[in-house]
Amino acid sequence: MKNFRQQGFTLIELMIVVTIIGILAAVALPAYQDFTTRAKMTELLLAGNAAKALVSEAFLGGGVAGVTRAATEYNARSVAEKQSKFVANIAIDPALGIITVTSAGASSGLPADAQNKTLIFTPNVQKALLAEGVTGAIDWACASSTNATAGGRGLSTGLGTLPAKYAPSECR
Repeated sequence: MKNFRQQGFTLIELMIVVTIIGILAAVALPAYQDFTTRAKMTELLLAGNAAKALVSEAFLGGGVAGVTRAATEYNARSVAEKQSKFVANIAIDPALGIITVTSAGASSGLPADAQNKTLIFTPNVQKALLAEGVTGAIDWACASSTNATAGGRGLSTGLGTLPAKYAPSECR
């Protein structure tokens, strides 16, 4: 009698492996898409840095009046100068120095719920909004649709419109 050995896999074994891989892919793909979008949204955080430096220097050099002058000059710049692939615009509130960074629209390849959304950067001195006569270093509060991180630090901030799942951890 000849002794036969099984060569390869049966059809049912292959179907089980394919099913397991399919389930893993179904779970991993949405998480990966959120991760890549979050990586793109860090560009909004970086784009706000130049405006944050401008507001900080203006406040330290000229108080609230300095911030108003700097914000007015910055807002007068062309939008094209402030845009990038994932950033549509950056604006500074002349009264309080609050910076609003808006994400790009449909042509950017961002998911629909991340298009044309905002991150808000709020300057705080001594855990309060900028005010005449107040001195000190500026602490920046960042907020998306939530502001738990800034609130946990005791900083004043408004809310942006970017869903928190896409926001950098500093802005959740």
